[in-house]
Amino acid sequence: MCAYARTPFGKFRGALSAYSATDLGALAVKGLLERGEIDPSSGIIDQLYMGNVLQAGVGQAPARQVALAAGLPYSTPCTTINKVCGSSLKAAMIGATEIMAGRANVIIAGGMESMSNAPHFIRGARRGVEISYADLNSVLSHDGLKDAYDGSMMGIT
Repeated sequence: MCAYARTPFGKFRGALSAYSATDLGALAVKGLLERGEIDPSSGIIDQLYMGNVLQAGVGQAPARQVALAAGLPYSTPCTTINKVCGSSLKAAMIGATEIMAGRANVIIAGGMESMSNAPHFIRGARRGVEISYADLNSVLSHDGLKDAYDGSMMGIT
């Protein structure tokens, strides 16, 4: 590890809620490049791995969005990892494996999230819903905090 950077933790719907997950990821990567004295356009970055759990509403290829917003060239390969709470750790593990295997020299690995910006959804809305009845679901709860197998909330499993 030659450099690191992070954004502060923000309060739910607090001061950082105006920033999307990719905005926050790009700020961290820009900080990392500055601390490491790396010119983002140099092409030295072999790959960028970013963990992100709550991807609904973030847009396609969140890691690519981060790379481009941080000034990395279009040619930089990017991968978004979703391993729930272990997403950024998995990104770091994959990056380390790439380096140990000799497939890369310089990797950026990290994570990004904005729980405040997780949208709500209505299941089945595309097929139509009953008149005056529809359940509004939280992506934060459904995709981020609720176990997909038994419905228990995070921390209870």
